[in-house]
Amino acid sequence: MLKTLLTAGLLLSQPALALAADITGVPKIRDGDQVVIGSTRIRLGGIDAPSTDQLCLNTKGERWTCGVVARDELVKHAGNKSWTCHARSVDRRGRTIARCEVDGEDIQKWMVTNGWALAYTRVSHDYDADEKVAREAKAGMWQGAFIAPWDWRVRNKKTTVLGAVQPGENAHAILQASASGPVAPSPDCTIKGNVNRSGECIYHQPTSRWYAKIEMKISKGTRWFCSVEEAEAAGCRETRR
Repeated sequence: MLKTLLTAGLLLSQPALALAADITGVPKIRDGDQVVIGSTRIRLGGIDAPSTDQLCLNTKGERWTCGVVARDELVKHAGNKSWTCHARSVDRRGRTIARCEVDGEDIQKWMVTNGWALAYTRVSHDYDADEKVAREAKAGMWQGAFIAPWDWRVRNKKTTVLGAVQPGENAHAILQASASGPVAPSPDCTIKGNVNRSGECIYHQPTSRWYAKIEMKISKGTRWFCSVEEAEAAGCRETRR
């Protein structure tokens, strides 16, 4: 009996022990808050960075791909260095939520302080002060105008436009749009994503019933994905038809 209880206790403790272990290595940076180290997909906890398809406005009111720039700035800053990520939990998509550092520097803090991500206050207030620093310095996205990444993903039409630039009347329409155009960016990126009337992001593979009927227009907030994993990481679900 005692042996059985000990064995059961050991089995129950294994996930916690595995989760507590640090993840180290040079990452593959997918976007400003998602990386892969080895076979582990990691979501940087406490922050929210723009997706690679998200658009912002610069100081002249012109569109620019702030999501791509946020990712590229992270790549330039720490993409070729070894990271140490302290796991905290696992989300419903199987990604490890972690706080990551490079040579003792908190990567999430660097992203927020430099204006390439926001403090994700829904889950943490760890980086509120860093966001204030970025906002006052007009760093990164804060120099122009943008909407919060969590609002962009669901195309929230009532969201507040953030940043130092006073946006024009059509700013919401521009900022809710996607960088994706009518033609797939490459032969490997053929999954279509669109937003339904409920504000959900839905992805359609080429075999989907509605695939051919979906028009890929920036104004409609559609986007292309290169894999199912990428679509789900962006907060989309597969069509039920």
